[in-house]
Amino acid sequence: MTEKSATPAHLTANLPLPPLIQAWRIYLEDQGRSPNTVKAFTGDLKLLTRYLPPDTPVGRITTDDLNRFMAWVKEGRGVPCSPKTCARRITSLKSFFKWLHEKGVIVGNPAERLVQHSVLSPLPQVLTPAEVQAVLQTAQAFREARPPDARPYVLVALLLETGIKKGEAVNIHLNHLALDAPEPYLFIRYASPQHRYRERKIPLSDTWIEALQEYRTQYPLQERLFPWTARRLEYLLQDLSEAAGLEKRLSFSMCRWTCALMDLRRGMEPTAIRQKLGVSRVQWREVYQKLQRLDALTPREEGPAAGEAAAPAEEGG
Repeated sequence: MTEKSATPAHLTANLPLPPLIQAWRIYLEDQGRSPNTVKAFTGDLKLLTRYLPPDTPVGRITTDDLNRFMAWVKEGRGVPCSPKTCARRITSLKSFFKWLHEKGVIVGNPAERLVQHSVLSPLPQVLTPAEVQAVLQTAQAFREARPPDARPYVLVALLLETGIKKGEAVNIHLNHLALDAPEPYLFIRYASPQHRYRERKIPLSDTWIEALQEYRTQYPLQERLFPWTARRLEYLLQDLSEAAGLEKRLSFSMCRWTCALMDLRRGMEPTAIRQKLGVSRVQWREVYQKLQRLDALTPREEGPAAGEAAAPAEEGG
């Protein structure tokens, strides 16, 4: 059965936009798109319904109509529209009308010839190899202090090694750590079925696991790996960056992008990096472009990998 033969009987070119937008919303949700993406995309199409005459049949919408709509969005609506938002709205139009065309609801695709101008948001901050080394050495110093504290090392080394997001770090339960597996890994899990595509298994280094054992003797963990609020962990990273003498403010996002950049420079395949980060194919295009620009702009001075840095210094040196 082809896509067109699978078209629901109630979807026709004579319908106005609202019921078709509702059907498209259901389709996007079934495809596992995030709630924010679904809200943004359908919101863009609802804006089109406000621009066109009421009850305009979808089959009568032309490329000229869509071009005039985008001109109105940019200049005639009276509401500022950033280049990135305009680019997303064109993406929404292209995706919606392509879906209608593939489903056989409309004969031609009026959005096919819309010009899409790629817009990249500002580059994120990353750590240089020397800064990675300074952060891990400082965290190692906390491990060796009296009294010892392995928490800063366990947190920052995990972020630099796995590239997980803040929300993912906060929600790690101890049973998500498969330490007895032949190749130990962290299982990133999501409760919502809509986010199941982000679930993944990320290898853990022996160096990090060793620090974890120390950490568990120092803190009475019961369920979660980090039983504190996200804000408390942010303060911990900030304190660590100050102790390391960084001019940058260490953050979850900075560690995530630094991890991805280190993986890229170590020769990891782009698809493997995407899967490790839990990024969709749609998001990956912009993420990969940013990584390539960061690779060109970030110094390459030698520094140890995240799982290898900050080994205890030999005594008597």
